[in-house]
Amino acid sequence: MVTEGGARVTGSKVTGLLGPRRAIAAALKELRAKSRKSLSEVAEDLDQMISTSKLSRLENAQGKPQRRDIRDLIVYYKIDGTPLATSLRRWVDAAQRPGWWTDIDDDVLAPGGLDAHLAYETDAAVERAYTIPFVPALLQTTDYAEAVFRNMEHRTADELRQLLDVRKRRQEALSQREGLAPLRLVAVTHESALRQAVGAQSIMRAQMHELLERSHAPNVSLRVLPFAAAPISTMTCMYAYFEYQDADNLERDVVHIETHAGFLTIEEPERVATYRRAHDDLVDASLSEDDSRALIRSVRDGLPGE
Repeated sequence: MVTEGGARVTGSKVTGLLGPRRAIAAALKELRAKSRKSLSEVAEDLDQMISTSKLSRLENAQGKPQRRDIRDLIVYYKIDGTPLATSLRRWVDAAQRPGWWTDIDDDVLAPGGLDAHLAYETDAAVERAYTIPFVPALLQTTDYAEAVFRNMEHRTADELRQLLDVRKRRQEALSQREGLAPLRLVAVTHESALRQAVGAQSIMRAQMHELLERSHAPNVSLRVLPFAAAPISTMTCMYAYFEYQDADNLERDVVHIETHAGFLTIEEPERVATYRRAHDDLVDASLSEDDSRALIRSVRDGLPGE
Protein backbone atom coordinates (compact mmCIF):
# COMPACT_ATOMS: atom_id res chain seq x y z
CA MET A 1 0.00 0.00 0.00
CA VAL A 2 1.28 3.46 -0.90
CA THR A 3 0.24 6.39 1.27
CA GLU A 4 0.50 10.07 0.38
CA GLY A 5 0.76 12.58 3.21
CA GLY A 6 3.27 10.28 4.85
CA ALA A 7 4.64 8.79 1.63
CA ARG A 8 5.17 5.43 3.24
CA VAL A 9 5.07 2.00 1.69
CA THR A 10 4.32 -1.08 3.75
CA GLY A 11 4.21 -4.69 2.64
CA SER A 12 2.64 -6.00 5.83
CA LYS A 13 -0.89 -7.33 5.63
CA VAL A 14 -3.58 -5.19 7.25
CA THR A 15 -5.41 -7.54 9.62
CA GLY A 16 -7.82 -5.18 11.37
CA LEU A 17 -9.76 -1.96 11.05
CA LEU A 18 -7.69 1.08 10.07
CA GLY A 19 -10.27 3.65 11.17
CA PRO A 20 -9.63 3.18 14.93
CA ARG A 21 -5.86 3.26 14.39
CA ARG A 22 -6.13 6.50 12.45
CA ALA A 23 -8.38 8.01 15.12
CA ILE A 24 -5.84 7.07 17.82
CA ALA A 25 -3.03 8.53 15.73
CA ALA A 26 -4.85 11.83 15.23
CA ALA A 27 -5.72 12.10 18.93
CA LEU A 28 -2.16 11.36 20.09
CA LYS A 29 -0.67 13.84 17.64
CA GLU A 30 -3.01 16.53 18.90
CA LEU A 31 -2.28 15.74 22.55
CA ARG A 32 1.47 15.85 22.00
CA ALA A 33 1.19 19.10 20.02
CA LYS A 34 -0.68 20.68 22.94
CA SER A 35 2.02 19.48 25.33
CA ARG A 36 4.72 21.02 23.10
CA LYS A 37 6.87 17.92 23.48
CA SER A 38 8.84 15.91 20.97
CA LEU A 39 8.47 12.16 20.59
CA SER A 40 11.77 11.60 22.34
CA GLU A 41 10.77 13.88 25.22
CA VAL A 42 7.52 11.97 25.75
CA ALA A 43 9.42 8.67 25.67
CA GLU A 44 11.93 10.04 28.18
CA ASP A 45 9.16 11.27 30.49
CA LEU A 46 7.68 7.76 30.39
CA ASP A 47 11.06 6.23 31.32
CA GLN A 48 11.09 4.50 27.92
CA MET A 49 8.08 2.36 28.85
CA ILE A 50 7.02 3.36 25.35
CA SER A 51 9.93 3.84 22.97
CA THR A 52 10.27 6.76 20.61
CA SER A 53 9.84 4.43 17.64
CA LYS A 54 6.65 2.96 19.10
CA LEU A 55 5.25 6.43 19.75
CA SER A 56 6.02 7.29 16.15
CA ARG A 57 4.22 4.19 14.93
CA LEU A 58 1.19 5.01 17.08
CA GLU A 59 1.03 8.54 15.67
CA ASN A 60 1.26 7.19 12.12
CA ALA A 61 -1.36 4.44 12.56
CA GLN A 62 1.20 1.72 11.94
CA GLY A 63 0.68 -1.63 13.64
CA LYS A 64 -1.91 -2.53 16.25
CA PRO A 65 -1.92 -0.20 19.29
CA GLN A 66 -1.64 -1.99 22.64
CA ARG A 67 -4.04 -1.34 25.52
CA ARG A 68 -1.26 -0.82 28.08
CA ASP A 69 0.42 1.82 25.89
CA ILE A 70 -2.84 3.76 25.45
CA ARG A 71 -3.50 3.44 29.20
CA ASP A 72 -0.06 4.92 29.98
CA LEU A 73 -0.54 7.77 27.51
CA ILE A 74 -3.97 8.59 28.94
CA VAL A 75 -2.35 8.97 32.35
CA TYR A 76 0.64 10.87 30.93
CA TYR A 77 -1.50 13.44 29.13
CA LYS A 78 -3.80 13.74 32.19
CA ILE A 79 -7.01 13.05 30.32
CA ASP A 80 -8.30 10.12 32.38
CA GLY A 81 -12.03 10.43 32.94
CA THR A 82 -12.57 12.58 29.85
CA PRO A 83 -14.65 11.66 26.77
CA LEU A 84 -11.43 11.47 24.74
CA ALA A 85 -9.98 8.87 27.12
CA THR A 86 -13.16 6.84 26.73
CA SER A 87 -12.86 7.09 22.95
CA LEU A 88 -9.19 6.07 23.02
CA ARG A 89 -10.05 2.94 25.02
CA ARG A 90 -12.90 2.14 22.60
CA TRP A 91 -10.65 2.62 19.59
CA VAL A 92 -7.85 0.45 20.95
CA ASP A 93 -10.35 -2.34 21.66
CA ALA A 94 -11.73 -2.03 18.13
CA ALA A 95 -8.20 -2.12 16.71
CA GLN A 96 -7.56 -5.49 18.38
CA ARG A 97 -10.39 -7.26 16.59
CA PRO A 98 -9.23 -9.19 13.50
CA GLY A 99 -10.82 -8.25 10.22
CA TRP A 100 -13.10 -10.75 8.50
CA TRP A 101 -10.58 -10.96 5.64
CA THR A 102 -7.70 -12.14 7.89
CA ASP A 103 -7.83 -15.74 6.69
CA ILE A 104 -7.61 -14.81 3.02
CA ASP A 105 -4.21 -15.65 1.54
CA ASP A 106 -1.67 -12.83 1.63
CA ASP A 107 -0.92 -13.34 -2.08
CA VAL A 108 -4.55 -12.55 -2.88
CA LEU A 109 -4.91 -9.36 -0.83
CA ALA A 110 -1.72 -7.72 0.36
CA PRO A 111 0.35 -7.10 -2.81
CA GLY A 112 -2.12 -4.63 -4.32
CA GLY A 113 -3.49 -3.18 -1.08
CA LEU A 114 -6.93 -4.79 -1.23
CA ASP A 115 -6.55 -5.65 2.47
CA ALA A 116 -6.32 -1.95 3.34
CA HIS A 117 -9.27 -1.20 1.06
CA LEU A 118 -11.37 -3.74 2.97
CA ALA A 119 -10.23 -2.28 6.29
CA TYR A 120 -11.36 1.21 5.27
CA GLU A 121 -14.62 -0.02 3.76
CA THR A 122 -15.64 -2.18 6.72
CA ASP A 123 -16.37 0.66 9.15
CA ALA A 124 -17.02 3.56 6.75
CA ALA A 125 -20.47 5.11 6.89
CA VAL A 126 -20.51 6.16 3.22
CA GLU A 127 -18.54 5.01 0.19
CA ARG A 128 -18.48 7.47 -2.72
CA ALA A 129 -17.16 5.55 -5.70
CA TYR A 130 -16.28 6.30 -9.30
CA THR A 131 -15.65 3.40 -11.67
CA ILE A 132 -14.28 3.02 -15.19
CA PRO A 133 -14.36 0.72 -17.19
CA PHE A 134 -16.16 -1.71 -14.86
CA VAL A 135 -19.39 -1.31 -12.92
CA PRO A 136 -19.03 -0.73 -9.14
CA ALA A 137 -17.63 -3.77 -7.31
CA LEU A 138 -20.38 -3.69 -4.69
CA LEU A 139 -23.01 -4.02 -7.43
CA GLN A 140 -21.37 -6.70 -9.58
CA THR A 141 -22.90 -10.11 -10.18
CA THR A 142 -20.81 -13.17 -9.38
CA ASP A 143 -20.50 -14.10 -13.06
CA TYR A 144 -19.40 -10.57 -13.99
CA ALA A 145 -16.80 -10.43 -11.19
CA GLU A 146 -15.53 -13.90 -12.11
CA ALA A 147 -15.06 -12.83 -15.72
CA VAL A 148 -13.05 -9.77 -14.63
CA PHE A 149 -10.83 -11.78 -12.27
CA ARG A 150 -10.34 -14.65 -14.72
CA ASN A 151 -9.80 -12.78 -17.97
CA MET A 152 -8.12 -9.56 -16.84
CA GLU A 153 -6.21 -10.58 -13.74
CA HIS A 154 -5.54 -14.21 -14.78
CA ARG A 155 -6.13 -15.54 -11.27
CA THR A 156 -5.68 -19.20 -10.32
CA ALA A 157 -8.74 -21.27 -9.44
CA ASP A 158 -8.01 -20.96 -5.70
CA GLU A 159 -7.40 -17.22 -5.88
CA LEU A 160 -10.57 -16.83 -7.91
CA ARG A 161 -12.60 -18.67 -5.27
CA GLN A 162 -11.21 -16.48 -2.49
CA LEU A 163 -11.73 -13.25 -4.42
CA LEU A 164 -15.34 -14.15 -5.16
CA ASP A 165 -15.88 -14.93 -1.47
CA VAL A 166 -14.41 -11.52 -0.60
CA ARG A 167 -16.64 -9.79 -3.17
CA LYS A 168 -19.75 -11.48 -1.75
CA ARG A 169 -18.80 -10.52 1.82
CA ARG A 170 -18.19 -6.92 0.79
CA GLN A 171 -21.59 -6.71 -0.89
CA GLU A 172 -23.32 -7.90 2.27
CA ALA A 173 -22.37 -4.56 3.88
CA LEU A 174 -25.05 -2.90 1.75
CA SER A 175 -27.77 -4.89 3.51
CA GLN A 176 -26.44 -5.53 7.03
CA ARG A 177 -23.37 -5.02 9.23
CA GLU A 178 -22.66 -6.04 12.79
CA GLY A 179 -22.91 -3.01 15.07
CA LEU A 180 -23.25 -0.57 12.17
CA ALA A 181 -25.95 0.63 9.81
CA PRO A 182 -25.69 -0.74 6.26
CA LEU A 183 -23.05 0.96 4.16
CA ARG A 184 -24.36 3.82 2.04
CA LEU A 185 -23.08 3.71 -1.54
CA VAL A 186 -23.00 6.81 -3.75
CA ALA A 187 -21.63 5.53 -7.05
CA VAL A 188 -20.89 7.16 -10.38
CA THR A 189 -19.94 4.83 -13.22
CA HIS A 190 -18.80 5.93 -16.65
CA GLU A 191 -21.01 4.98 -19.59
CA SER A 192 -18.11 2.96 -20.98
CA ALA A 193 -18.59 0.52 -18.07
CA LEU A 194 -22.06 -0.29 -19.40
CA ARG A 195 -20.71 -1.04 -22.86
CA GLN A 196 -17.39 -2.71 -22.04
CA ALA A 197 -17.82 -6.40 -22.85
CA VAL A 198 -17.10 -8.53 -19.77
CA GLY A 199 -17.66 -12.21 -20.41
CA ALA A 200 -20.56 -13.44 -22.54
CA GLN A 201 -23.41 -11.15 -23.58
CA SER A 202 -25.70 -13.08 -21.22
CA ILE A 203 -23.41 -12.03 -18.33
CA MET A 204 -23.62 -8.39 -19.39
CA ARG A 205 -27.39 -8.57 -19.71
CA ALA A 206 -27.71 -10.05 -16.22
CA GLN A 207 -25.33 -7.40 -14.88
CA MET A 208 -27.40 -4.57 -16.33
CA HIS A 209 -30.50 -6.11 -14.77
CA GLU A 210 -28.68 -6.31 -11.42
CA LEU A 211 -27.77 -2.62 -11.59
CA LEU A 212 -31.40 -1.72 -12.22
CA GLU A 213 -32.60 -3.80 -9.29
CA ARG A 214 -29.91 -2.78 -6.78
CA SER A 215 -30.11 0.93 -7.64
CA HIS A 216 -33.55 1.10 -6.03
CA ALA A 217 -32.17 0.26 -2.57
CA PRO A 218 -32.62 3.20 -0.16
CA ASN A 219 -28.89 3.29 0.68
CA VAL A 220 -27.69 3.05 -2.94
CA SER A 221 -27.42 5.99 -5.32
CA LEU A 222 -26.20 5.04 -8.80
CA ARG A 223 -25.59 7.51 -11.61
CA VAL A 224 -24.03 7.17 -15.04
CA LEU A 225 -21.57 9.73 -16.39
CA PRO A 226 -22.50 9.74 -20.09
CA PHE A 227 -20.18 10.06 -23.06
CA ALA A 228 -21.86 13.40 -23.73
CA ALA A 229 -20.63 14.92 -20.43
CA ALA A 230 -17.76 17.39 -20.52
CA PRO A 231 -14.48 16.13 -18.99
CA ILE A 232 -14.50 16.29 -15.19
CA SER A 233 -11.58 16.22 -12.76
CA THR A 234 -10.79 12.70 -11.46
CA MET A 235 -12.89 11.00 -14.18
CA THR A 236 -9.90 9.12 -15.61
CA CYS A 237 -9.24 6.77 -12.67
CA MET A 238 -11.29 4.57 -10.37
CA TYR A 239 -11.41 5.57 -6.73
CA ALA A 240 -13.42 5.29 -3.53
CA TYR A 241 -13.93 8.05 -1.00
CA PHE A 242 -14.59 6.55 2.44
CA GLU A 243 -16.58 8.80 4.75
CA TYR A 244 -16.77 8.19 8.49
CA GLN A 245 -19.19 9.47 11.10
CA ASP A 246 -17.14 9.45 14.29
CA ALA A 247 -18.53 11.50 17.17
CA ASP A 248 -15.07 12.86 18.01
CA ASN A 249 -14.35 13.79 14.37
CA LEU A 250 -10.99 12.03 14.55
CA GLU A 251 -11.74 9.06 12.29
CA ARG A 252 -11.03 11.10 9.20
CA ASP A 253 -12.17 10.46 5.64
CA VAL A 254 -9.74 8.79 3.26
CA VAL A 255 -9.46 8.22 -0.50
CA HIS A 256 -8.34 4.99 -2.16
CA ILE A 257 -7.36 5.29 -5.83
CA GLU A 258 -7.32 2.00 -7.74
CA THR A 259 -4.55 1.52 -10.31
CA HIS A 260 -3.24 -1.49 -12.22
CA ALA A 261 -0.40 -1.64 -9.68
CA GLY A 262 -2.60 -1.51 -6.59
CA PHE A 263 -4.25 1.10 -4.39
CA LEU A 264 -2.90 4.57 -3.67
CA THR A 265 -4.08 5.97 -0.33
CA ILE A 266 -4.61 9.70 0.18
CA GLU A 267 -5.07 10.85 3.78
CA GLU A 268 -3.94 14.49 3.77
CA PRO A 269 -7.11 16.44 4.67
CA GLU A 270 -6.84 19.11 1.98
CA ARG A 271 -6.34 16.56 -0.81
CA VAL A 272 -9.13 14.37 0.56
CA ALA A 273 -11.43 17.41 0.51
CA THR A 274 -10.46 17.98 -3.14
CA TYR A 275 -11.66 14.50 -4.01
CA ARG A 276 -14.94 15.06 -2.18
CA ARG A 277 -15.57 18.16 -4.26
CA ALA A 278 -14.55 16.29 -7.39
CA HIS A 279 -16.98 13.48 -6.67
CA ASP A 280 -19.77 16.00 -6.13
CA ASP A 281 -18.88 17.45 -9.55
CA LEU A 282 -19.09 13.97 -11.08
CA VAL A 283 -22.54 13.48 -9.57
CA ASP A 284 -23.67 16.86 -10.90
CA ALA A 285 -22.35 16.07 -14.40
CA SER A 286 -23.98 12.63 -14.47
CA LEU A 287 -27.47 11.67 -15.49
CA SER A 288 -30.10 11.69 -12.77
CA GLU A 289 -30.77 8.39 -11.05
CA ASP A 290 -33.92 7.84 -13.13
CA ASP A 291 -32.19 8.80 -16.38
CA SER A 292 -29.24 6.59 -15.44
CA ARG A 293 -31.61 3.66 -14.99
CA ALA A 294 -33.18 4.45 -18.36
CA LEU A 295 -29.76 4.30 -20.04
CA ILE A 296 -28.87 1.05 -18.26
CA ARG A 297 -32.22 -0.42 -19.33
CA SER A 298 -31.58 0.66 -22.92
CA VAL A 299 -28.14 -1.00 -22.93
CA ARG A 300 -29.58 -4.16 -21.38
CA ASP A 301 -32.46 -4.37 -23.83
CA GLY A 302 -30.06 -3.89 -26.74
CA LEU A 303 -28.12 -7.03 -25.82
CA PRO A 304 -29.13 -10.36 -27.35
CA GLY A 305 -30.99 -12.59 -24.92
CA GLU A 306 -34.38 -13.26 -23.46
